[in-house]
Amino acid sequence: MDADQNAICIFLKTWPGQFVSRREICRRAGGKWRYREDENWAVPILQRMVEDRIVESDDNGRFRLVQQASTDSGNKRKLWLSPAIKTIFKESKRDFGLLDLDKEPETAEQLASAEPLLSYQVDFQRE
Repeated sequence: MDADQNAICIFLKTWPGQFVSRREICRRAGGKWRYREDENWAVPILQRMVEDRIVESDDNGRFRLVQQASTDSGNKRKLWLSPAIKTIFKESKRDFGLLDLDKEPETAEQLASAEPLLSYQVDFQRE
């Protein structure tokens, strides 16, 4: 993603889920000097972003960032807990929701054949 696309994405992130007009993107995403030089500077960039499915357009020619898929789509990454952190969690005797300390492997053999204990959501964006 080049600098112009990045500037447009940063601007559209301030309007989550809402369509923004092409003119408003041209006025605000690149700054006033960029807009004064060329009032339609973002039009070819927006068309390229639509083709790359970074943004989507409605029937009125307004644009927004493509909605991310739901969190259950498999974008979760698994991590192992270190033994020291596991001990701290067990000694606290609190329920942390995501963690199941009884399923955490104890030995290297168990570690090689087990699933990770902790999972977290990662936001994968096209860049």
